[in-house]
Parts: sequence; structure tokens; C-alpha cells
Amino acid sequence: MFAARLLRPDRQFSPVFRSAVLSLVLSGSMCPFASAFVPAQLDSVAVHAYDIPTAPLGATLSSVAVDAGIALSFQPSLTEGLISPGLVGNYSTQAAVSRLLEGSGLDMVLHRDGSYTLVQRRVTLDETAVIGTDKRTDALPPVYFGSQVANGGRLGILGNTDVMDAPFSVSTYTSTLIKDQQAVTVGDVLERDSSVRSTGQTGGIVDSFFIRGFPVGEGNLGELAFDGVYGVAPNYRVFTEYAERIELVKGPGTLLYGMSPNNSIGGVINVVPKRSLNEDLARFTASYALDSQIGGHLDVSRRFGEERRFGVRINGSTQQGNTAIDDQSRHINIGAISIDYLGEQLRTTLDWLNQKEHFDAASRPFLIASAVDIPSAANGRTNVSQAWGRSETRDKSTLLSGEYDLSEALTVFAHAGGGKSDVARMSDQTPTIINAAGDTSSVPGYYKFEVERYTVDAGARLRFDTGPFSHRTALQVSRYRDVLSRGIISGPPMLSNIYHPVDRPEPAIPKPDMLKVSESELTGVALADTLLVLDERIQVTIGLRKQNINSDNYNASGTVTTSHDYGKTTPLFGVVVKPWDYVSFYFNYVEGLSKGDIAPSAASNAGEIFAPYVSRQQELGVKVDNGTFTSTFALFQINKPSGELVSGVFSVQGEQRNRGLELNVFGEVAPGTRLLGGVTLLNAELTNTGVAANRGNKPVGVPQVQANLWAEWDTSWVEGLTLTGGAIHTGSQYVNQANTQQLDDWTRFDVGARYTARIDERPTTFRATVQNVLDHEYWSGVASYGAFSQGSPRTLLLSATVDF
Repeated sequence: MFAARLLRPDRQFSPVFRSAVLSLVLSGSMCPFASAFVPAQLDSVAVHAYDIPTAPLGATLSSVAVDAGIALSFQPSLTEGLISPGLVGNYSTQAAVSRLLEGSGLDMVLHRDGSYTLVQRRVTLDETAVIGTDKRTDALPPVYFGSQVANGGRLGILGNTDVMDAPFSVSTYTSTLIKDQQAVTVGDVLERDSSVRSTGQTGGIVDSFFIRGFPVGEGNLGELAFDGVYGVAPNYRVFTEYAERIELVKGPGTLLYGMSPNNSIGGVINVVPKRSLNEDLARFTASYALDSQIGGHLDVSRRFGEERRFGVRINGSTQQGNTAIDDQSRHINIGAISIDYLGEQLRTTLDWLNQKEHFDAASRPFLIASAVDIPSAANGRTNVSQAWGRSETRDKSTLLSGEYDLSEALTVFAHAGGGKSDVARMSDQTPTIINAAGDTSSVPGYYKFEVERYTVDAGARLRFDTGPFSHRTALQVSRYRDVLSRGIISGPPMLSNIYHPVDRPEPAIPKPDMLKVSESELTGVALADTLLVLDERIQVTIGLRKQNINSDNYNASGTVTTSHDYGKTTPLFGVVVKPWDYVSFYFNYVEGLSKGDIAPSAASNAGEIFAPYVSRQQELGVKVDNGTFTSTFALFQINKPSGELVSGVFSVQGEQRNRGLELNVFGEVAPGTRLLGGVTLLNAELTNTGVAANRGNKPVGVPQVQANLWAEWDTSWVEGLTLTGGAIHTGSQYVNQANTQQLDDWTRFDVGARYTARIDERPTTFRATVQNVLDHEYWSGVASYGAFSQGSPRTLLLSATVDF
């Protein structure tokens, strides 16, 4: 909680520490905030004389609160960089507060115990506005108490939606969490979510995940959305320097976002880009990571022109040096520019990204020979990859977005953009563990990839009434296209060991030529309508998306070997019931769509093309928002078919069913103490397989238990000092469908601290984190194809951020 300087209205500012931060007690009844904001509750009769000069908003509010006898608590990040307009003259307390909060985007909310909390102002739309989306494209849903999680997010075609109005399980992680966690990639951020497990290894070249027990991001076609659309975010790794928020919508997202390029159905990860702010910003962050990774990040925001309608946000960063992993170094350069125009009716943005990541001796996941017991994991610092190995990935992306208000009730929107990813890699590829002693065999290779992506969509959102019912209707047409080119030349096998790596000479492998491997086009038309009744306490969403899939595969001579063109319509049905303002029950039935498989060359029916797979989810849940603390509970089931090669014939006869229970909590449980965490219990089963002996077994890489808990405590003995810590637990996982090879469960502990102060009147924050503080040795995760990753070593992260 904020420990502010005390300032009295009739005095000049003085550096006296605030005497107390008054308690906000979470009651067992989970009663919500009062519906009225402060101005309706404060003394509007008694008049006081004020003489407060322009100064930091947080300190000014503290002064007024103390003198008025108001119990006020808030997060320092909410007022960071905000300046009060000053206050001179005679005002009631109500009028004083209203004046000080003008233009800040903040409100004070009254609790039933008489205390107040400072929060970001919720967007309240009038009767004719388009509900669910702010008119400003850069306006974001406000954050919950603690500033780590937002109370809404973009649900694709449905637009910005409050979490209590969403018929889905939604998590939105903010820039505050990203900064305080010192997260470098989206994968680092999603460590906070118990529904997500990373299958990419520390020090590796890609980020990939399991969401609700299904893979995301394991192929060469990127599956992260950027500002709500596929085809723009970098393919293999997304960094946080240009991310304002990371949104996670759990479950199949075909109707909301369109079919994902690589068939993910466990959930959708959307990167909300940084856009120019109302207040000018110039922020620099210096960072250090063990062993000698040093970096710098500059974040600048400005607005210009008449009524400051033009804005620009620039982010640039570099990191380089040795990592905590033996023989490994990493060099990252990132540049991102966002330009926007905010008019009365027209709003446009242009985003441009350019990033380059170079690794020496990048880590690789492991396979294991059949009938070999999985050996204990080596220390996370140990690197089996050869020191001469190298990998370089370049990504460039652009997105142009716009929306226009044809009337107060109708808004049209469009996106157009794309990206290109280039990969050049010379290294020993996925090593196979060949015995219980940890000996490995790997095949070095020179790999080159090029992926080009294009995306365009257009649509409209409309609000209208039919008798006692209100409607939020959205229509969207979309087109996505990708082209994958690849070249691979392999060298002779080499042997090593996971505990005692053996240096081998670099083989002479020539640079390969790249040939087009495949191209795909995904087009769709979607229509969704949300019906609101009984003062929006009952909301019913119905939608359909007609998705067409056209793809071609090519041989070395450039001839099309297989081609298919299919169409499928997938529905969405969602219900939200809010019997009280702070409780929301929801249900959804939604279908996901994946490209159909092509029978491999080893099959007697090689080249046969199968129809797209339809996955189905049913989910039932409840959300409770107590203002300072929020909890969500969900029960779900997802069924996904799959193809199998059995007795030489490839056919679609497999099916995986994941049943799960999710409990998530976040917010302040006591003054100055915040929690963020959850538990996911998964009952996953191969309900149908071509191999009868595997029927009823557990799927690859799906543990029964996933649990996260992170805590922050603002110390009372040092102003501005916050202690942090957390743990990640993952249950045992199988690496094969026969369930004969299994990874042990593991738990990782992290600890840290941060200190916030004003140095030479500049907001400054110092952060320190130790990941895997006990230096536990473990195998961390399993990809769907059975490759498993080495756990993170003990790693020290340091950073210092200053606004100037």
C-alpha cells in the first residue's frame, strides 16, 4: 500500500511521512464496494480553506484525506507520474476531491466500513454508446486493486468486455505486473497463471505453452494474437517491451478471434500493444541478469497537435551478455513504434515492430529412447548444446487499425497488417537420451526458415433495443494468409551426456537453400449478438463463424503435393447471470476448429487429406469481485479429436478429453498484502485411440495438478519497500501415450524485493528477484510430441527504473 508524505491544505509541502495507511479488511461475506463514488459520500457542506500548489497527485490526496478524516489507501503505481492541478480557495471536501481528480482517470471508491480506495475510473457508457468497447482505441479496462490484473479485456469480435460480463475465464496481466516481475517475454508473464505451463526451455529459442492441457505455439506459424488479430505478433517469441497487457482467454477461441494458424484450442493469448498516454512519459530501465546479461530499455510517450489528438509511443531496448547457462550468450535488440490519431469520430493506430534475437549455444529440449527410464535432471546451468551452436531470429511486423463512429450506436472497424520471421540456426538439434546414464545422441544441422504472414479484417459493432431487450451486435469478415519456406541440411550424429557434456568439433555443413513448403489461407465471417435483460443482470451471447480453410503443400520441385479446401461453421453460446453486483455466474458452449491432418508418407494412404477437426468445450463458472479481492472458479471439459497411424494406416480415430477445475485469486487480502495465484486440477484422458492398450491413458504433457501462488507485502518499517515471493508447482507428466515414461513433479520458489522512492523528484524503482532460489534440479515441461525441457537454474535479476 502507499505510504505517502503528509501534507496539510494550509501548509506548503514538507517531507513528512504519512502517519498511517488505514486498513481495508476483507470480510467473510465478500461484500462489494458501495456503488457510489467518493463525491456522493464526502462532506459537501462544510467548507475549508485550501492553498495547495501543483504537486504529485498521490501526496496531495493523502493531505486532503488526513485533514478530512478519510481512511484512504491506494497503490503508488496508480498515481505515478500524475500531477495535481493545485487547489486554492474555499471548498467542501467533496468539491476538493473532485477538483484534484479531474483528468486523472481515477476515482475513490467507498467501502461499507467507511474506508476508501483509489482506483482507475471504470468506463461508463451512455444509452446510445457501443457497450463493451471504449471509444478510444488506446483506452484500456481499469485495473483491479493491486494493479497486477485488469478487470476486463478484449474478447476478439466482442470487443472490450468487463471480466464480470464475460462468459469465459479471462485473465489480463498489466504492465505493472510485467515490470515488477521483470518479465522479458510473454512466457515469463504467463508463469503467473496456473492454467498455463511453458513447454519451452530456459535459454531456448522459442516460447510454447500448454493451456488447459492443450499445446499452443509448437509449430512454425505464430499463435499469439496482437491487438486482437493473428498474423502480426512475432512467430517464435514475443517480448514484453512493447506490451501494455497480456490477455488470456481460456478455451477454444475460433469464434472470437478466428481459427488460429497452428490449431491451438486450449486458449488465446493476446498481446495488447503500448500506445501513447494522456500524460507525457520518458522512462529508462537498466537491467542485469546472471551471469552477465546487461540491458537497457527506453520508453517514451508524447501527444501533439490540436487537442493533443496525435500520439506516439516509442520503445527501444537492448540486452547482451552471458546467461546463467554454461557457454551460452544472448543478444536482443528491439524497436517498437506506435502512432495514433484520436478524433471525435475517427481513431487510427499504426504499430511497427522490429526485433532480433541471437543465441550462442541455445538450449534444446530432449527426447528419450523407448524403454529407457527418464534419468534425474541435471542442474539447470548444465548445457548439452555445443558452444559453436548459434541461432538468429529476426521479426518485423506492422499493423494498421482504425475505427469510425457512423453514429452514436454504430461503429465500424478494420485491421490490416502482417509480419515476416527469418531464422538461421546452426546447432545440434533435439538430443535423444539413449540410456539411464544420461548419454545423448543428436544430429547437428543448418536450418533456415522464412515465414510471411498477412492479415486483414473489417466489421461493425452496433447497439440497439428491441422492446425491453438491449443488443450488442458485432459482424466481422477476416482473411489470414501465411507462406512457410524452409531449408535443412544435416550432419553426422554426435554423442554427449546431460551431466557431463562433451565438446565436439563443428561439422562442415553448407548453407541450405530455402524452398516453399506450404501456404495457407483462412477466411471467415462471424456474427455475434449479446442480449441484455433485467438491467443487464442476464446476458446471453449467441454467435456463429463460417470458417474456410485453403492450404497447399509443396515438394522440393515446387509442385503442389496435397491441397485441401474446407469450410466449417462453429457456434458460440454463452450466458452470464449476475444476481448481485459483485457475483457473476456464467456458462459457455464453444467449438474450436483445427486444420485436418494429412496422412504421412509412412502410411499406406499417404497424402490423404482429412476434414478439419472440431473441438468442443463446455464450461461453468462463478466470479466474485469484492473490490479489493477477486476470486474465480470454473469447471470445464474440452474434447479434441486427432489422427493416428495404426498398422500402416492413418485415420482420425483418436480423441483427447480434458476435464478440469480452476480456482484463481488476486487482489489485496489485508492492508499492504496482495496475492495472485490459482490451482488447476486436470483429469485428462485418451478416450479413443487406435492402439487399444493406450485407451484410458493420460495424454502427453498434461499433469493432474498445476498450482501457483505469488505474494507481495508492503513493509511498514521501510517506506516504499515491498517484499515478494512465490512458488510454482507442477505434477508428474507422461512423455508417451503408453504412459511408461514419466517426469517427476516439481516445485520452484522465487523471492524478491522492490523499493520505490523519489530521487531528485524523479520516481525511481529498484527491483531484485531470485528465481529458483533453492536451485532445484527438475524437468519442467513436455511438448505434445514428447520432448521435455530442463528446468531453470538459480538466477538473479536486477533492474532500476527512473522517470525523467
